[in-house]
Amino acid sequence: MSRKLTRRAFLEQLGGATAVALGASGLPSLSSALVGAAETGQIPETPPHFDSPTNGDEDAYPNKIASYTKGLPHDERGEVDLVAYSAFVKALDSQTYAAFEAVPLGGQTKFANPLAAYALELEDSEPLQYAMPAPPAFNSAETASEMVELYWQALTRDIPFAEYGTHALTNAAIADLSKCSDFCGPKGDGAVTLGTLFRGNTPGDLTGPYLSQFLWLDVEHGSMTLTQRNRVSVAGDDYLRTYPEWLNIQRGLLPARVAVLDPTPRYLRNGRDLAGYVYRDYSYQAYLNACLILLAIRAPLKVEQPYRRSLTQSGFVTYGPPQVLDCVARVANEALKASWRQKWLVHRRLRPEAFGGRVHNHLTKAARRYPLHADLFTSAALNAVLRTTGSYLLPIAYPEGCPSHPAYPAGHAAIAGACVTVLKAFFNEAFMLNHPVMASADGLSLVPHKGTALTVGGELNKLAANIALGRDAAGVHWRSDSSAGLTLGEAVAVKTLRDLRTTSPEQFAGFAFTKFDGAPATV
Repeated sequence: MSRKLTRRAFLEQLGGATAVALGASGLPSLSSALVGAAETGQIPETPPHFDSPTNGDEDAYPNKIASYTKGLPHDERGEVDLVAYSAFVKALDSQTYAAFEAVPLGGQTKFANPLAAYALELEDSEPLQYAMPAPPAFNSAETASEMVELYWQALTRDIPFAEYGTHALTNAAIADLSKCSDFCGPKGDGAVTLGTLFRGNTPGDLTGPYLSQFLWLDVEHGSMTLTQRNRVSVAGDDYLRTYPEWLNIQRGLLPARVAVLDPTPRYLRNGRDLAGYVYRDYSYQAYLNACLILLAIRAPLKVEQPYRRSLTQSGFVTYGPPQVLDCVARVANEALKASWRQKWLVHRRLRPEAFGGRVHNHLTKAARRYPLHADLFTSAALNAVLRTTGSYLLPIAYPEGCPSHPAYPAGHAAIAGACVTVLKAFFNEAFMLNHPVMASADGLSLVPHKGTALTVGGELNKLAANIALGRDAAGVHWRSDSSAGLTLGEAVAVKTLRDLRTTSPEQFAGFAFTKFDGAPATV
């Protein structure tokens, strides 16, 4: 695998790859490549391999300041011990359990399952075969803008979504992000607005309340009805605000404090609540709930599906509720395997909390000057976080900070992309959701939403973005981690949908859905 391929070279490679079929996701696909080979009667003896480009940061900075190093020994500047980092990389290359047992740790925190980067699926080896674009570089304007957004997300965690339009901090965030030279979040007329703040880029994200209906509506779970009121953290429950606490966490020491939970369950109403949801959820929880909600309200299946207009048959084991429920669960772990390959073997991107330490040490002159983009230093977010915490560190919503695996792409986002794509492929995306709601400012009740009508497709896209960007709201991921994860998950789902279509006897035109980039696709 090449770890030096540039973003430009990657795009040129895709443009000239006439022998490689692209899946409906737009990413190179092992299944599609094999299908193309089968049509010519030439099945390759070994699977095709698709290189993913890197942003070059690991090679560009010998001190590894732009790479994931959490859990290894660090000096007082928060920079990794290079001998330990070398052992860590050699263990990854070795693919052996024993090599990881010999990697020196800085504390008690263990690496999160790096050998899963080499795990395969029984259907084929595709989780190891997806290619992705590189993440933004450490010193880029895009990374600076993403960090500015993360500071504002941390500063506004306790502001109810319903009060975004009137609060001074959210209005300051809107003005500040609009000045960033390379901010890739959604905009209106070239600027960040109240309607685009902290939202995703997929179709439906900008319509209606900030959160998807699928995070608020009751869930008919068999013979039970689940009300989506959650245990949430109390206001102001932030971590890694002081340098000693930050440094201990980078070294892998256990957190000195535990989360403080509100005794009253609440509907999700602000960034802190959403961050808590994606901290305690299980992998496909939100999408299982969405599927159960859609089945309970009798949302129609796609007209293209084989039993939609049958006079004598109904779908069940195939093209019916058991299959869609199974698919939602099945693709979740496949998406994780695909993201783990990218995290550990290709990108090893540092987490935002580590970047916050670089910013703090740069501005306090506690360490050498770091190559940070100028957009960061003109941001009002830096002084705002300094006034709030006394440091330039990024306040994190979790006591232990980020998980013990690299940032890019986001695993939550990959699962979201895969599971939501499955749901869009089965259910009619244009179906209207009646009587939409939103959480009250205190999260104790749901109130009617009286704005624009909401569709199944739009609210599923919004659900994927909410879960992905919820990890950003916690401070543990970058926006580009989330957007790339959604696209990767979509590619995983395309492979699964292709397998379903080719292994069942029903004949139909294929699974049709709208991709996250707004383009129509048929599998």
